Amino acid sequence: MSDLFWLSDEQIERLRPFFAKSHGQPRVDDRRVLNGIVFVNRNGLRWRDAPSEYGPRKTLYHRWKRWDETGVFTRMMKGLLRRRPSCHCHLLAAINASHSLSLVANAVPAPLSTGAISGSSGIC
Repeated sequence: MSDLFWLSDEQIERLRPFFAKSHGQPRVDDRRVLNGIVFVNRNGLRWRDAPSEYGPRKTLYHRWKRWDETGVFTRMMKGLLRRRPSCHCHLLAAINASHSLSLVANAVPAPLSTGAISGSSGIC
């Protein structure tokens, strides 16, 4: 696939402090995994349909789940917003999409009678 999503070297360097530290086994490259997570979520794909260039599909899913549960996406967004937020618009939007989908996946559905509509406010 020629239309794969890849964060720039500069963007990855801004995010590197937010990645979890490795404990034990060598990890699949965080850069490749994050790009895969963003690609899957931006394109509405199932994890099993992720291009192999991003690494093992199970790794993408498990890392997405673990990073959400441990607050990695939230820390990334807050950390980028503390710096000049206008410079990080595309990066924040990509991370926000991945994080928002995890919130929806873990949410308890609202009763239909409440008329609740789930949505997210855009960052930019």
